[in-house]
Amino acid sequence: MFVEEDIAEYSELKLLCDNISQGTDELLVHGLSGAQKAYVAAAILKKTRRPALYLTTHLQQAETVAEDLRAFLPTASIAIYPPAEVLPYEYYAESPELMVQRLKVLSALVRREKLIVVAPLVALSRRLPPREVFIQRSFPITPGMILDREELIARLTQLGYERVERVESRAQFAARGDIVDIFPLPAVRPYRLELFDNEVDSLREFDPESQRSQANIKEAWVGPATEAALSLREREQVLSNLREAAVRYQQNLLARGLNAQADKVRLKIEALLERTAQGLAEPQERLIPFAYKETAILSDYLLPGTLVFMDEPLQLAEEGKSFSRELANMQARLLEEGNLLPEETNLYLDPEELFRRLKPLQRIDLSLFLRRAPFTTPQKGWAVAARTLTAYSKDEVRLAQDLIRWHHDLYAITLRASTASRAERLKEWLREHLPQVQAQVVVGAISEGFELPTWKVVQITDSELFGQARRRERRMPMDEAIPSFTDLKVGDLVVHISHGIGRYLGVETLDSAGVTRDYLVIEYAGHDKLYVPTDQVYLLQKYVGPEGENPRLSKLGGNEWHRAKKKVKQSVAEMAQELLALYARRKAAPGYAFSPDTVWQREFEDAFLYEETPDQLKAIEEIKQDMERPHPMDRLLCGDVGYGKTEVAIRAAFKAVMDHKQVAVLVPTTILAEQHYNTFQERLGHYPVEVEVLSRFRRGKEQREIIKRLRRGEIDIIIGTHRLLSKDINFFDLGLVIIDEEQRFGVKQKERLKELKSSVDVLTLTATPIPRTLHMSMVGLRDMSVIRTPPEDRYPVQTYVIEYSDSLVRDAIARELARGGQVFYLFNCVEGIASEARRLQQLLPQAHIGIAHGQLSETQLEKVVLSFLKGEYDVLVCTSIIENGLDMPNVNTLIVRQAERLGLAQLYQLRGRVGRSNRVAYAYFTYEPEKILSTVAQKRLQALREFTELGSGFKLALRDLEIRGAGNILGAEQHGHIAAVGFEMYCRLMEEAVRELKGETDKVPIEPQVDLAIDAYLPERYVSSARDKMQLYKAIAACRSEEDVAEVADDLIDRYGDPPHEVEALLEVARLKALAREVGIASIIEREQKVILTLVPEIYIKPEELITLIRTSQRRLVVVPDKERELVFRTEGLPKEQVIVAIRQLLQQAKKLIAIRSPKLPEITFQDN
Repeated sequence: MFVEEDIAEYSELKLLCDNISQGTDELLVHGLSGAQKAYVAAAILKKTRRPALYLTTHLQQAETVAEDLRAFLPTASIAIYPPAEVLPYEYYAESPELMVQRLKVLSALVRREKLIVVAPLVALSRRLPPREVFIQRSFPITPGMILDREELIARLTQLGYERVERVESRAQFAARGDIVDIFPLPAVRPYRLELFDNEVDSLREFDPESQRSQANIKEAWVGPATEAALSLREREQVLSNLREAAVRYQQNLLARGLNAQADKVRLKIEALLERTAQGLAEPQERLIPFAYKETAILSDYLLPGTLVFMDEPLQLAEEGKSFSRELANMQARLLEEGNLLPEETNLYLDPEELFRRLKPLQRIDLSLFLRRAPFTTPQKGWAVAARTLTAYSKDEVRLAQDLIRWHHDLYAITLRASTASRAERLKEWLREHLPQVQAQVVVGAISEGFELPTWKVVQITDSELFGQARRRERRMPMDEAIPSFTDLKVGDLVVHISHGIGRYLGVETLDSAGVTRDYLVIEYAGHDKLYVPTDQVYLLQKYVGPEGENPRLSKLGGNEWHRAKKKVKQSVAEMAQELLALYARRKAAPGYAFSPDTVWQREFEDAFLYEETPDQLKAIEEIKQDMERPHPMDRLLCGDVGYGKTEVAIRAAFKAVMDHKQVAVLVPTTILAEQHYNTFQERLGHYPVEVEVLSRFRRGKEQREIIKRLRRGEIDIIIGTHRLLSKDINFFDLGLVIIDEEQRFGVKQKERLKELKSSVDVLTLTATPIPRTLHMSMVGLRDMSVIRTPPEDRYPVQTYVIEYSDSLVRDAIARELARGGQVFYLFNCVEGIASEARRLQQLLPQAHIGIAHGQLSETQLEKVVLSFLKGEYDVLVCTSIIENGLDMPNVNTLIVRQAERLGLAQLYQLRGRVGRSNRVAYAYFTYEPEKILSTVAQKRLQALREFTELGSGFKLALRDLEIRGAGNILGAEQHGHIAAVGFEMYCRLMEEAVRELKGETDKVPIEPQVDLAIDAYLPERYVSSARDKMQLYKAIAACRSEEDVAEVADDLIDRYGDPPHEVEALLEVARLKALAREVGIASIIEREQKVILTLVPEIYIKPEELITLIRTSQRRLVVVPDKERELVFRTEGLPKEQVIVAIRQLLQQAKKLIAIRSPKLPEITFQDN
């Protein structure tokens, strides 16, 4: 426990806790600031063992307090309750993360969990359904309980859950036979329950990506699907109340002669009712004032005995009043415009009412000064002597003196390190220099160090010891990678290895000669159809090409596809040959081998503010290994903006400088050069490393001086644009070149870069994500490091798909400006951008607005963006030109006009431009009001909604971005080839070309054909989802052993229950294929009371082995004269279902015989024609 055990004995704390135990309503503890308040709160909570609510002025402060409390009380349950969106507009879709966080807290509280809730005051002021309603709408599910399936489905539907075929997102459920999957909003993973009659037979969590069960659980809680907690029946009543309120307000507006506004109210309500009827999203929390006569707030959900800590009550009161004023002004304007109904203004409590509602709870006011604050009446006060520590800035003598003094005065000393390596360094230092000092060294950072003299406590952090603390991180759970897209929907384009590009029409169950099977139907040019047996699904890939590509369907039976494939393979082979030759030349060329890491290097890396991601560490290691080799490095480092590439590059640069080598950092734009210069300066400021920048922002005289110093070796690291490639630039001893976004340089510059690459180490950075499949295909062609993990859990960008209105834009921008932030306003039409900016200026006269688009000259564009970066503009009205590499942490609101016109990948990239700081960022994707959208635009809007709610559209956007990235990395010509054959086929051809060039034979395992007269398929009654069927057929076709088949069988039972006989037969065929593959049998085909087994050419069976097999088969196995590769198994007299069993037993015997003779079968050479 990090809150020292003995401090509880100090009279001050004991008295304080005694007063709390005696029920004193309100106490004041003053003299505290920052982490000291969290420490005192933690000490009180540890002593009293009570739950708590800790109120802060804003969300950032809540984050800091929660982190400090987690460090002091590591075993306590601590949760943040974030505020909701306050702009009262109907939206088409919203991203769910913050609502999920709030529901997690409410759900835990109604389950009577002991929590410490940290919340900004604004979050507390919003009304909620009464606690009793939330309890009624929440219920546990436990193994062994009686639960009627139909009642459960009806209850989930009433609670607002959406019934789907496959549960992937929150607030969804699926019912398949006796299995029900549910994903409640607060749950980390969805639940799967299996019923036996009306009893819950088993209960487990499952992974929404793979759909596989993870672990059995003892209890699952299911609660409302929205914060409003309305049942379907209540929602109908509420909507009726809403309609009546709208009519009343319309009449009010008409009586005042405000006809346009009255009309707007009518249209808004009609649109809302229509969307609700269609089951689309509506902001249900806006319905709370219409739904409940009595409402609650968060404090009404708290457990009895909860302590309320008020951090600076005076500031809290001011924040409450300020928020209330802003909200009242906004609501008054919206009421006048017809954008709000009077009843909707009751969603938030005013500060007076809020503090009145807190009165029944015991309150502890924490403040720096002793002063009165509105709404507070403390009965007793305590002054605590506290001191914030000043930084030691590596002054070991002063630190040692203080530690000895504290030790002598019997202080409880805690040294807090943010990482295990820093903790070890501190322990080592103490052992070496101050073995007599008793100090606790722990891993667990707090926001700042402090001393409490009367409590004899001192806490010292990284900030004071190292000058900078490492930022604490809580990483978001990320998928391992974006899966290769196997999700086939009817109408999707597919690529068949032998027949080319066709359109997938679905799965058809066909009866042929009394045998029922499933086939994938593919349409080709001229409406020709190809029926692909499901066991050959491995021959198909989904066509994934660059955005906007719409390839023609191939012609069945023609040579067109083979010609296209041959052309692509030839081009890929040429490219691979060139890359291999370059790779070989570089490996043979002499280069400089850098020394291993120095002590300075380790110290420098340890001073990094953030915790490195695993990907970053791997990339750093790969680069250092390359640098220490005796030939020039040429490595590509891929990773999205903000994923930490610059830090990796800085470490490589530092390593080069440690060996007295110079480093050149090449960037495509002047602004990026300035940003990199500032970053390098900031990181290297404490070391004797000379960093300079060469760009247009330096005057001629300065440039000439920099060039001279570079030549004399006085500059270690030079950062610049293509100016660095000019003939007049000479280095004293260049060792490393770092190139940022090479694809953005011109042809001449690329030629000059090629010359450089032959003699010095080169590290190229790109923000373009690269598909894993391409990365694997290029192994041995290009040294590549990939950073796929985002560096930290910044707040997810709150994303809304919403109808455009001037009010929305005005309020969204005003809110951002009020918190000192900036806004991107995307208007993707150069012709109308100036008039759009003028219109915005009229809406927001106080805002400074800049314009940026592609038709400005490079200098003009640079000037505008630089002014925006410096904060001279509040709003940048721009096209999608927003520069990718720029870091703009102050821009935290993005508004996109006519979002339905942009591609998902574009929107994903744009959304990544905001949310780069520790504030909540907002993205508003707007569509035009009352405009009839084209089918394509409607589809885009639907996709946008999925994308916003983090469904499959999100992954599609990433996938699309990766394909574009592949084109960027490989060049324009290859981009065209990807479009011609699809991405998966392109990667396959690339792998083949590389193997051939390396002299490796292209071998693939045997793919036996099995055709038996049995019904083997997935019937509709067992698996109804076409998408799931496709994935399952793909999984079965991919089985290579009996163990693989057993795994798929477990998956089927887990997700769908016990399989019917058709599915059992399908799995039996898969087992047979796996055995045939091991034995070396090319085909097993049943024809008229016999099964013909054909051996592959490489396999032979000795006569004595054959005799053993004939005996084992009870003489049903016969050899066909003149057909040495064929064996015939006679089936007369055998029941239909016994045929497959007999063949399997025969193959198992054959496998034993062959295993004795030859431990490993040769793989069969595969020739793709």
